[in-house]
Amino acid sequence: MAIKNRLIVMSFLQFFVWGTWLITVSNYWFITKGWVGADFGAIFSTLGLASLIMPTLTGIIADRWMNAERLYGVLHLLGGLALACIPQVNHPGTFFWVIFAAMLCYMPTISLSNSVAYNILKTNHFDVIKVFPPIRVWGTIGFIAAMWVTNLTGNKASANQFYVAAAVAALLGIYSFTLPKCPPLKSTEKGAPLIETLGLGAFKLFGNSKIALFFIFSMFLGGALQLTNMYGDVFLSDFATIPKYNDSFVVKYSTIILSISQISETLFILAIPFFLKRFGIKRVMLISMLAWVLRFAFFAYGNPADGLWMIVVSCIVYGMAFDFFNISGSLFIETTTDSKIRSSAQGLFMMMTNGFGAILGSLASGYVIDRYFTVNNTKDWHGIWLSFALYALVIAIGFAVIFKHEHDPEAVGNPHH
Repeated sequence: MAIKNRLIVMSFLQFFVWGTWLITVSNYWFITKGWVGADFGAIFSTLGLASLIMPTLTGIIADRWMNAERLYGVLHLLGGLALACIPQVNHPGTFFWVIFAAMLCYMPTISLSNSVAYNILKTNHFDVIKVFPPIRVWGTIGFIAAMWVTNLTGNKASANQFYVAAAVAALLGIYSFTLPKCPPLKSTEKGAPLIETLGLGAFKLFGNSKIALFFIFSMFLGGALQLTNMYGDVFLSDFATIPKYNDSFVVKYSTIILSISQISETLFILAIPFFLKRFGIKRVMLISMLAWVLRFAFFAYGNPADGLWMIVVSCIVYGMAFDFFNISGSLFIETTTDSKIRSSAQGLFMMMTNGFGAILGSLASGYVIDRYFTVNNTKDWHGIWLSFALYALVIAIGFAVIFKHEHDPEAVGNPHH
């Protein structure tokens, strides 16, 4: 099988594992188990807590001591084992720890999959800016396929979603051991500073004002992503409490409606090389932030009847909001940092977005919603989404004013090292 096709399989399976349960775990939690909302925010905080530690730690290991593709495989095998244990859990407190164990294994594989792909592509003399997005798009297709499988088989509130995720994780773990070797670049010289010996050199990136600012805005935008993951499906399902909407397509097939977001992703991923070449990283990131404003604003005014078009447009806009931030950000880090700290730098990006960003988004949104937008267990979704839109707008304005970056069209697409 050709190198690019092998990476496509890896990308597809990587996000199939996540898509099987991430969007529908809220239905399992509230409908099947009947647990309360106060504990649910903690479940999504496991993504953030795991991303604070593991991507950077595993990135250091991959840069210094162990082949990236082997570490990637071991993590998926362990994560699959944890996912398989979830259906046996009958207490919300225990559920937290089991899902946390699964996330400790899964979250670092997102940045590791990028590192493995970049390593293999560069070894085979491909231009990552042009070649990586069409490979990464298959991850989104995997996520969509998983969502559809879960919804159409009637398992969006059942334990089977976790068994399927566990089986695919085990398959990916085994498959990763067949990938081309991605050995660590052991470049530390004798007598080098302790920070280099321990593989912590990537943290010096915070000393670069431009990259430090990029990481800070990545954190705030990472918070916006969690708002969609946490509340999107519950928001659409909540229309069932309104008599004129309770039998609507949106309520019955909320997961499929939300999958329009991922379908949109597949198109915008393929557009990234063009946009980066034409507009540069700053404008592309700014477009992403403004797209988040529209994502939330359309949700605020949408409904399953005459406002259905707003829900659909919100899902389409999501593709631009997510891709122009996540994929472009990953490529920005790859092309502005030393290849010797490739995995560590990707781990730091992951730590800021899915680590600090996820925790910021899950905890702050939970507090704001309970404090200002919930009356007698009824949520004011219009107010919730408008407040999120305002949050994204403030970030966009701040980024436009503070982040300084000169776009060089000739530099885009040329290998940095």
